[in-house]
Amino acid sequence: MTGVLPGRWLLLAGAAVAAAAGTWLLWHFDPNAPDSRFPGCMFRALTGYYCIGCGLTRALHALVHGDVLRAFAMNPLAMLLIPAIPMMLAHARGWEPRALAPLLRLLQEPRFWLVLLPAYWIARNLPWFPFTLLAPG
Repeated sequence: MTGVLPGRWLLLAGAAVAAAAGTWLLWHFDPNAPDSRFPGCMFRALTGYYCIGCGLTRALHALVHGDVLRAFAMNPLAMLLIPAIPMMLAHARGWEPRALAPLLRLLQEPRFWLVLLPAYWIARNLPWFPFTLLAPG
C-alpha cells in the first residue's frame, strides 16, 4: 500500500500482536476463576460501584469462547460498541458508506459520548429493574 508511513505499519503490527496475545490469554485463563491472573476492577474495589468497564474482561473471555449472550450480560454497552470500533477506524481512513453515515456521524460526536458514558455508568448502578440488567452478570 503506497502512502502509508512505516510507523503506521508498525502501529498496526503492534495492535495485531496485542490483540492476538489478549485473545490467547482470554482463551487460556478464566477471569471468573478465584485464582484469576486478571486484575479486578479497582474502582469497584474502592467504591463498591460498577464502572463503565466493569465486566469487560469477563465479557471478552465469553466472546472469545463464542458465548455472545454471556458477553452481553457482562457489559452490554461494550458488546454493542465493539463492532463500531472498526467502523470508526475505517471511516477515519476514508471509508464512507452512505447507509452508515448517520450512525458514524453520531459516533464521532463528542456530545454523544459525554451523555452516553455517564448515563450508562449511573444506570448500571441503579438497583431497580431494568437497570439491574446493565450490571455485570
